[in-house]
Amino acid sequence: MFKRLNLSLLFAAAVILSGCKSFTVGGSSQFSHFTGLADFSNFTRSQTSTGETVLLSPEIQSPIPWNELVVSWNAAAPAGSFLKVEAQAILQNRTTKFYTPGWWSPDDRAFPRASVSGQNDADGDVKVDTLVLTHPANGVQIRLTIGGTNGTFPSLKFLGLSFCNSKITPPTLPPNRAAWGKIIPTPERSQQSYAGGNGWCSPTSLSMVLARWGAISNRADWNLDAPEVAAGVFDHNFKKATGNWSFNAAFAGSLAGMRAYVTRFNDISEIEDWIAAGIPVIISARYDLLQDGRAADFNGHLTVCLGFTETGDLVINDPWTNNKVESVRHIYKRANVRRAWATSHNTVYLVYPENTKPPADRFGHW
Repeated sequence: MFKRLNLSLLFAAAVILSGCKSFTVGGSSQFSHFTGLADFSNFTRSQTSTGETVLLSPEIQSPIPWNELVVSWNAAAPAGSFLKVEAQAILQNRTTKFYTPGWWSPDDRAFPRASVSGQNDADGDVKVDTLVLTHPANGVQIRLTIGGTNGTFPSLKFLGLSFCNSKITPPTLPPNRAAWGKIIPTPERSQQSYAGGNGWCSPTSLSMVLARWGAISNRADWNLDAPEVAAGVFDHNFKKATGNWSFNAAFAGSLAGMRAYVTRFNDISEIEDWIAAGIPVIISARYDLLQDGRAADFNGHLTVCLGFTETGDLVINDPWTNNKVESVRHIYKRANVRRAWATSHNTVYLVYPENTKPPADRFGHW
């Protein structure tokens, strides 16, 4: 219940870069902003003495002052390859050090996948998957170290930057009633049905969404059960659970043809935008607050929103369900979800095939 690359090889230890294009749009939200990169030609490239490739982004400006950053990446990464992700915040008059959101690899034996603790200084810290600053920043610079055994490198497809000003309360928006009464057929899976599944809310939620896409796209390689997803997102430095947001997105995004990233919305209205477009949304929301009468539990929790009732309450596949007693599908009151979701600053995973058209982005959140 806890919450918590294609750079192709043209020659030995070389990475193809293509242009730094940001998918940002009109609209404004002082609470959060998302920048997506799928073109990396503006990144500078160098090599380490041991043969890894280092990619350094230009300074990426944020249209909002931010104090939290979640980095997502999608990469076609063969066994024996790894990616180190670093982020340097740009303050008003200076830059911070490079913080490390994570060491990631699909090959957990060769290169143990792990978040990095002990980075705290006067400017900030990395809390598992989130860079949290003590002072607001205006932008960021990203450094990626890419390597592997025997010249095997990951191939970067996408990089996502979710900026957030957690000091601001996001606005409540008018609902998008086009989603009311719409249910997206999504397989139901319970983490409680698997041995060792107590900390698997995130990979179980992710497996439900991947199975949904696998079924409608006739892609058996996307229909992965929770244990396989849990193994693919395991964080050696966060052993209690498998809820590292970035690692879950990276696992889904490593699948051929799949896009996945972490971002933050203003309001449930934006979840409705995605449901109206036929795309389920994974939300990070405290379990105890989702339903009245539950015992206090301050751990985070991941569930799948697959629709809305006729009156605007949320229809959710909740993996923390004893499916021998009740259905994984629950109806949670809109007000309860809003309160529970706010504990993660309205964090979502967006997971969908690359050829799927997302809904219109009103506020620059995807």
